[in-house]
Amino acid sequence: MSGDRFRLEVKERERLGSPESRRLRKQGFVPGVLYGRTSTRAIVIEERALRAALNTDSGLHAVLDVVVDGQSTAHASILKDYQRDPIRGHVAHVDLQEVRLDQPIQAAVQLHVIGTEDSPGVREGGVMSQPTTAINVEALPMEIPESIEVDVSSMEMGDTLRLEDVAAMEGVTFLDDPHETVIATVSAPMREEELEAAIEELAGEVEEGEEVPEVAEEAAEEGAEDEPGEPGEPTTDEA
Repeated sequence: MSGDRFRLEVKERERLGSPESRRLRKQGFVPGVLYGRTSTRAIVIEERALRAALNTDSGLHAVLDVVVDGQSTAHASILKDYQRDPIRGHVAHVDLQEVRLDQPIQAAVQLHVIGTEDSPGVREGGVMSQPTTAINVEALPMEIPESIEVDVSSMEMGDTLRLEDVAAMEGVTFLDDPHETVIATVSAPMREEELEAAIEELAGEVEEGEEVPEVAEEAAEEGAEDEPGEPGEPTTDEA
């Protein structure tokens, strides 16, 4: 469960715009917006302080006691959204949302599957897939879980694990469709002839003179390069 609270000091921004945001980032600050219950403020946060605030056991769901420079009032807030620099990967902008601790909020929570290697279906050579990596929940701000672990160690070949199969959590309401939300499946690996047939079918749908989609070309290359006993590398998704 969540439960961490972190004091986060911020300053109001007087100058806005992309050039100013770039200047702040070069100086080690992260621009952002604080959405209050009665007003909205453009703010700036020291990058190290923000990283420490979001590095607690509650992760991105920590409750932040935001204090604006020059004021003494703490605004209980959560991380509403954030953007990362596409090249360097660090947080480039944040949106903070002020909340009431006695009223439930909604949030997206990551799903972590555990026990894959112990699954009978996987032991028999099956392929474990996880179509859903996060679900929407509702709970009090201090009760939002950082993540939800789902045990798949008992899944047999051909099994499908849905949200309705996940044990309920006290104080937490799952908002997604319990039956339609598929969390994990174990399926038999596609044989080489089935892969080739799928590629041929896809290529046949391409109009004459049009290039075969890149995904088909990649699949064909992988099928040609993988030798028996040397499967291709598995593929794998910022509250």
